[in-house]
Amino acid sequence: MKVISLLKDVKNELKFVEKELQKAVEAPDPLLSETSAHLLNAGGKRLRPAFAILAGKAYNFEREKLLPIAVALELIHMASLVHDDVIDASPTRRGIPTVKARWGNQISMHTGDYLFAKALILISQYSNPMISSVLSDVSVKMCEGEIQQIISSFDVRQGVKDYFYRIKRKTALLISASCQCGALAVDAPMEVVKALGLYGHHLGMAFQIGDDILDLVADQKKLGKPVGGDLRQGIITLPIIYALARSPQRQRLQELVGKREKSEGEVLEAIKIIKESGAVEYSLNMSNRYIVKAKKQLVHLPPARAKDSLVVVADYINNRKY
Repeated sequence: MKVISLLKDVKNELKFVEKELQKAVEAPDPLLSETSAHLLNAGGKRLRPAFAILAGKAYNFEREKLLPIAVALELIHMASLVHDDVIDASPTRRGIPTVKARWGNQISMHTGDYLFAKALILISQYSNPMISSVLSDVSVKMCEGEIQQIISSFDVRQGVKDYFYRIKRKTALLISASCQCGALAVDAPMEVVKALGLYGHHLGMAFQIGDDILDLVADQKKLGKPVGGDLRQGIITLPIIYALARSPQRQRLQELVGKREKSEGEVLEAIKIIKESGAVEYSLNMSNRYIVKAKKQLVHLPPARAKDSLVVVADYINNRKY
């Protein structure tokens, strides 16, 4: 099931978001317009704008107030993706060549910077200082998470605490901010803002754990990139951490994970060891625990169809295939 089919309550609003995104990536320089449009046209779930809109609809929906923040959130996410592709040397994303693959590192980095700057312009429209405060804090912490991931790559001594530190900053905080800022944009009371922020945080943690599981078990065509990418890049995810601690073949796995240059056979061998250790089931259980925490926060919201949609999205996270 496609995520958009779960978001019937925001389907029309996401069409407006898409139009505004097309406008936002236009630049006086044709090359910058081309690279930005290439990234945008690669598609995506548009989850962050959807969360902002759902958060607004859960209290007091006003499209004009929500559109700028919804677009800004997706631009921030897109900027982080294009930077990630440079760091990871990724040739494809969602099944098509990355900006890095087509135009190289320098153009990619400037494209990411441009998209982030466009997001800042949109955020400046809001008079509520909490919106810019939340997003600036998240932007700083996202960078901290990325740096931590780089310096800890191939380090098999990492534990669960290290992993949670990284994914909170890399993924969960921006989803949390999406929910908070959507509520702030429509002047929701702080109780609602806080509850939605915690919902987004827990959901974001579950989402990233799910991504890390899919990197090992997904259908490569649906995933849009080769499986085992984290192993190749030395990113130590929750299933890997579990298997390194619990697998009868943990010594061999430690050798494979710590190896900077792996053959395809070695990647597949490592995946086999991880799967056989029970790491996928353990990680799914951990993700489910975050889903339960997320849904508990929704009791603080007033009755609304959007509230029901937030429940449905939470249930979808652990059942997705890509």
